[in-house]
Amino acid sequence: MDDHSKGGLETVMLDGRALARSLNATLIAPAAALDRPPGLAVVLVGEDEASARYVRQKGVVAGRLGFEHQQIALPTDVSQDRLQATIQALVDDPAVHGVLLQLPLPEYLDAQAALACIPPHKDVDCLHPENVGRVTLGTAELLPCTAWGVIELIRSTGRALSGAEAVVVGRSALVGRPTSLLLDQAGATVTVCHRSTRDLELCVRRAEVLVVAAGVPGLVRGTWVRPGAVVIDVGIHSTEHGLVGDVEASSALGRAAFLSPVPGGVGPLTIAGLMRNTFVAARAQQRAR
Repeated sequence: MDDHSKGGLETVMLDGRALARSLNATLIAPAAALDRPPGLAVVLVGEDEASARYVRQKGVVAGRLGFEHQQIALPTDVSQDRLQATIQALVDDPAVHGVLLQLPLPEYLDAQAALACIPPHKDVDCLHPENVGRVTLGTAELLPCTAWGVIELIRSTGRALSGAEAVVVGRSALVGRPTSLLLDQAGATVTVCHRSTRDLELCVRRAEVLVVAAGVPGLVRGTWVRPGAVVIDVGIHSTEHGLVGDVEASSALGRAAFLSPVPGGVGPLTIAGLMRNTFVAARAQQRAR
């Protein structure tokens, strides 16, 4: 962690890469004790370089942990039938314990129909309605990867979530909504906002814990941040000035007590969450035999 100040508080920059390495390391011994290594298959459609790079990173981490890993690359013009047949073949493979369809898909494809091919016990991205329901009820073993990573990053600061005033900016099914559920289950008092919220600044200023996952570069001004807050920036955008997040980081320095960097904050923990889910899925499937 690095300290930065601009005449105010010392802002600690959270090291998501180091935390992810630590969390991943805890999986090596229990994974090696299974009857066979956890198996992860990732399906990628098209040639989007950012998605392809992210899939490669998942494969590298899986390899380091001793997991089996497959990357299935399909052409941009793949048919819906072929996509779903590819997923079904992976689901039917007993050596594959977790199947992930890299999103987003080309617009002509039906993502929901493709995702429906992945049964709950192999749904390591936690998008199946049954798994979403379990997250809502607080009974899930497989957890949304990014939301899990956000919680782990907050916990690494030593701040107690029970009783904390938490604000989540963003309500997507992938990040914002599940993050708000996990924060609530940890005992925080949670407010969910989004880009259309009236007086977003007023909501943000209340937050002791602020998670921003709105998908809008610089949506949250650093000057809105409550002094001493924990700020987790999930956004990542490529601009002419480099990669930036949803929080105006330069003006948050000296106000936030803890701030996740972009990149190097939440991203590595999303992959760590995927590795956790793959191990949990493999263990459950092998016990069920």
